[in-house]
Amino acid sequence: MVDAAATTWAICVARFHPDLADRLVAGATAVFEAGGGVVDVHAVPGAFELPLAARYCARSGRYAGVACLGAVIRGETDHYDHVCSAAATGIGQVSLDSGVPCAFGLLTVDTLEQALARSGGGKRDQGADAARAVLRMAELRAQLDGEG
Repeated sequence: MVDAAATTWAICVARFHPDLADRLVAGATAVFEAGGGVVDVHAVPGAFELPLAARYCARSGRYAGVACLGAVIRGETDHYDHVCSAAATGIGQVSLDSGVPCAFGLLTVDTLEQALARSGGGKRDQGADAARAVLRMAELRAQLDGEG
């Protein structure tokens, strides 16, 4: 089992939408700290930079898991599709390459209202959900590593 109280977790957050970023970080931090863990927050400019930030955190050896947070709101061009795809693929690849759980807590929405509802404003809290996913995967890793 992962000893959450003796564990440090990373949050990588895209700051392109700062108010949403703050809400997502608050949700993830609350989940990580509920068990007594320590949280380091690393800000990046936008969602496209999240995979590289996650990779830096995973390679550092300091973190049991990484929650990648932010928001991409659809605009008038296909830029949205490229950024969302690159972020999702990159974050997943970091997890697979490193073995460090990295959660995709990036809101990919059509409107600001949808983002607000999913960042602790009603429907869900994607930041908290991402942190819970990281905790569960770190727990699974610890369980399976201990079976040898």
